[in-house]
Amino acid sequence: MRAMILAAGRGERMRPLTDTCPKPLLAAGGKPLIVWQIEALARAGLRDIVINHAWLGEKIEAALGDGTRFGVRLHYSAETEALETAGGIAQALPLLAEGTTGAGSVFLVVSGDIHCGYDYRRLLPLAARMADAPEPRMHLVMVPNPAFHPDGDFALDDAGRLHGDGADKLTFGNIGLYDSRSFAHLAPGARAAMGPLYRRAIAAGLATGERYDGLWENIGTPAQLQALDQRLRAGDLAGAP
Repeated sequence: MRAMILAAGRGERMRPLTDTCPKPLLAAGGKPLIVWQIEALARAGLRDIVINHAWLGEKIEAALGDGTRFGVRLHYSAETEALETAGGIAQALPLLAEGTTGAGSVFLVVSGDIHCGYDYRRLLPLAARMADAPEPRMHLVMVPNPAFHPDGDFALDDAGRLHGDGADKLTFGNIGLYDSRSFAHLAPGARAAMGPLYRRAIAAGLATGERYDGLWENIGTPAQLQALDQRLRAGDLAGAP
């Protein structure tokens, strides 16, 4: 299975830091945010990783290279302008499906600007089952609602099914398993958001999820980045990778 790290965003809330540095290369605890993700994926045995980029993408490629020093193989999907999440995945499908056979392929997608202790190995058995499913499914890792997103995104029932409505919604943690067939209708190079795909899969009963209560932070502002940096340097993050 291949993995994809989303790294194409401009990072407006991170300005002025992102005026000259792509957001995924901003450092916390002595290493870029995206490197924490690369290393976590490598520990899970996911060594073919696709990275999409748009804003200052050449700096991402120059900084990370081919991935050899991380023990992985990095593949890049360049976007002239950010295509949003679904559009970026659709653009990268040839790289994500390379070397696979069958009607569809299942891959993991994570955001390059989160910091978490989630063990991606937990998803591998599920990904294998999803690959054998007759219809394309998706699986999302959900987290308790952070202060900046108190209303959450989706409800999760006891059977692990996701719902658009319901009490005690959780927040999507920007970690998901997807099937390439879910993106086949999208034209490469076109902007497309994930919202319609989530709603379609949920309505069809094809979206599952799990709750993760461990370390998870979405780094969106300079203050959040500074706080994470200080906590990492102080060794003050239980469950940190």
